[in-house]
Amino acid sequence: MRRHLRSLVSALPLPFMAAATDAVRLDLPDHHAAPYSPQRGGRFRNPPGLPQREDRMLRDRVPFFWGMTWRGRQKVDVPDGHVLEKHDVQAGLQRHHNSDSYTWLGHAAFLIRLGGATILTDPYLSHRAGPLNLLGPKRYVPSALAPAELPPIDILTVSHNHYDHLDLAALAALPNKERIAAIVPLGLGRYFHQRGFRDITELDWYHSTERRGVTVTFTPALHFSRRGAFDRNRSLWGGFAYHAGERRVFFSGDTAYGPVFREIGERLGPFDTAFVGIGAYEPQIIMRNSHTTPEEAAMLARDIGARRVVGMHWGTVVLSDEPPFEAPERLRAAAVAVGYAPGEADVMPVGGTRAF
Repeated sequence: MRRHLRSLVSALPLPFMAAATDAVRLDLPDHHAAPYSPQRGGRFRNPPGLPQREDRMLRDRVPFFWGMTWRGRQKVDVPDGHVLEKHDVQAGLQRHHNSDSYTWLGHAAFLIRLGGATILTDPYLSHRAGPLNLLGPKRYVPSALAPAELPPIDILTVSHNHYDHLDLAALAALPNKERIAAIVPLGLGRYFHQRGFRDITELDWYHSTERRGVTVTFTPALHFSRRGAFDRNRSLWGGFAYHAGERRVFFSGDTAYGPVFREIGERLGPFDTAFVGIGAYEPQIIMRNSHTTPEEAAMLARDIGARRVVGMHWGTVVLSDEPPFEAPERLRAAAVAVGYAPGEADVMPVGGTRAF
C-alpha cells in the first residue's frame, strides 16, 4: 500500500521538480563540512546565506503551485526572432564547429564547445516538465534540436533532479551513450546507469574530474532537490565550472543569490563567461529562496569574476508569475548597473550560437 501511495504522489504535477572514483576534492572552506554530505537522515543542505523563508505553505505556496498547473498550459505569445529556424541552428553550429562556442537549446540546455570537447548541459528537451512527459507545464517553444539531431556529445552535466533539468526521456533518447561522460551531483548516478550510460561520475561540491581535456568542478548553489513527495534533498544540487586551456566557463544551475558566489570566484575564477538563470523569480516570497532575479543574476556574475554573463532559464516554459519575456531587459539594465559594458550581458535566441 505504501509503495502504491508513493507512486501516486510522485506522479502529481510538481513543475519544479554507482559513480566513478576519479573525482578529486579541492580543499574546502573552513565553514563547510568535508565532504559537504547529507545531514542526519540522509538529506543534503544548502551553504550559508540562504534567505530566510517568509512564505506560509497553505496561504502562499499551495495556491501558487495549484495555479501554475493551469498557467503552464496556457498559450504564450512568442515574439519574432526568439526561436531560430532549424536550418539556421545547424548553420550556426557548422560555422563554429572548430572553435570554442556555445549554443542555447532553450531553458538551461546549452551545447558548449570547449578545448575540442562538446559539453551538453541540463538537456530538458521534452514537451513537458513533469512526470512521464504528461503532467506539469508545457513548453511554449520547442528545443532548438532534438536528441537525435545533436552533434556527438563528449561530456554531459546535469545540475539537479528537477523535471526541467533532469529530463529522463531526453537522456534515454541521446545516441552514443557509450562515449558520453556523464558528470552529475551526488545521488543522481542511478538515473544514468538505468538509461545506458557507462562513464558516470557523481560529484560533491568543490570536487573535480577531468574528461577529454576539460576539468569539470561541481560548485555550490542555493536551491533544493525533489522529484516526488518523499525525496526532498535526497540528492545534491549545484552548478559547474569548466576549465580547458586558458578558458574558464561557469554554469550556475538553479540557485538563489548569496555570499557563496564570491567564494566560488575567489577559488575558481575569474571566468570568461557565466551562464546564469534569469527567470522563475515571481512571486518573490516563494522564489527568492531558489532562483535569482535578473538583477541578482548580474550581481552573481560580477561576484564570480565573469567577464560576460549569458541569461538562461527563461523564454521556454512557464514556471512562475513574471511576464515570460520581461527578464532580458532587466538583465541588460542590471548588468550595466554593476559595471558591465553594454553588450557584455547577452540574451540569445533559442538555437543561437556565439563564439566565446
